[in-house]
Amino acid sequence: MIGCDCAVCRSTDPRDNRLRPSIFVDVPNRAQILVDATPDLRLQALRYDIRRVDAILFTHAHADHILGLDEIRRFNHMQGGAIPCYADANAWDVIKRVFYYSFDGQPRLGGGVPQIDAREITAPFAVGGVRIVPIPLWHGRMPILGFRFGNVAYLTDCNRIPDESWSLLHDLDVLVIDALRDKPHSTHFTVDEALGVIAGVRPRRAFLTHMTHDLGHAQTNARLPDGVELSYDGLVVEVEIDAA
Repeated sequence: MIGCDCAVCRSTDPRDNRLRPSIFVDVPNRAQILVDATPDLRLQALRYDIRRVDAILFTHAHADHILGLDEIRRFNHMQGGAIPCYADANAWDVIKRVFYYSFDGQPRLGGGVPQIDAREITAPFAVGGVRIVPIPLWHGRMPILGFRFGNVAYLTDCNRIPDESWSLLHDLDVLVIDALRDKPHSTHFTVDEALGVIAGVRPRRAFLTHMTHDLGHAQTNARLPDGVELSYDGLVVEVEIDAA
C-alpha cells in the first residue's frame, strides 16, 4: 500500500510483495492465455518472461483488471496481429470507452494503438483447443465472470456465487478464490467466507487471491486448513486442462 509502514508492506518475505492479481494459463502446443490485463502487466510480463499471449479473458472492467491493455502493443508487434480478447457485454461497454482510441477507427499521430479482436462471452468457448467455461459471479451488485479451465476454476473479485454457478464448480482439482481480508467487505469474500465456499466446493487444493496488506503470507498460511494457502506472485501450479 502506498505510504504504509505495516509489517506486511515492509516484509522481507517476497511472497508479501504483491502486484495486482492475474493468471497466465500456459497450455503447451495449444495456447497461452492471460486472464485480466492489470496496470502491472508490463512488469509482470518482464518478470515472468511472458513472450506470447494468444488471448486475454476479462473477469470484469474495473481499473485494476483492464488498465494494462495498452501494453499488448508489444505482443501485437511480436505476433504480427490483433489479439483476441474475451469479455461479457458489460465489460466491453467499459473497455471500449476507456480504450476508445483502439475502436473508433481514427488515425493516431505519434504512436500505435493496441490491436484488439473483441469477442463477447455468451457461452463456453475455446481458445487454441482449450475449453473455457465462464462462471457467473457477483462482485457486490456487479455481475462478473470467473473461468473454469478443465478442473481448475479462477474466481477473483467476488462476494457471492449465484445458485446456477455452483454446478460449474464440481470435481475441481484447484480452486483459486477471492479472500480480501478478515474484516467484512461489500464486494469481496473475507477469508472465512472463502473458506466456506471451499468447504462447499471441496476442491483438492485451494488458493486465496486478491488479498490486502491485512494478510501476511506466512502468518495467514499458518492458520489455514490443510490444502488451502495464499497465492503469491510467481506461483506455478501444474494442472490438467480440457481440450475443446
